[in-house]
Amino acid sequence: MQKLVLSAAVTLALIVPAIAQDQAGATATFMNAEGAEVGSVTLTQGEGSVSITGELTGMTPGEHGFHFHQTGDCDAATKFESAGEHFNPTEHKHGLENPEGPHAGDLPNVTAAEDGTVAVELTSEMISLSEGDPAYVFDEDGTALVIHAAADDQMTDPSGNSGDRTACAVIEASAAQ
Repeated sequence: MQKLVLSAAVTLALIVPAIAQDQAGATATFMNAEGAEVGSVTLTQGEGSVSITGELTGMTPGEHGFHFHQTGDCDAATKFESAGEHFNPTEHKHGLENPEGPHAGDLPNVTAAEDGTVAVELTSEMISLSEGDPAYVFDEDGTALVIHAAADDQMTDPSGNSGDRTACAVIEASAAQ
């Protein structure tokens, strides 16, 4: 019986790190234009998609555009323009409903409740946390997530008329990439 328990423990010790490697992850902590932390999300690589989950606070109630941007730089002094354009390694047009799109960085809108909280529970099949994938977000200048002031119309190139950038987060790897 002791050999069986020891064998099972050794097997688990070998399997768990392999599973963890397959499930690459990242975090992103959002700052508003005043430099205050307003929440965070966790990104987890799955089979063919990345899940994005978390919560933000202090947002204006209503719908907001939510996008991956091409540069991992969230300088509030530039109104987060330092994050660059939408993440778009495939050079498509903007919008989840655009027949010539979408950008890899396009996501559905998120909605802030009356109390300003945003529960984020999204999945993207257009980005990757796995090195070697063309939509890999950890290139040499990184990638950011940005929340915009208005809803994204999901059609208009290049940004869906989603307005000013109100919160930004640099994506940071939390597992071996």
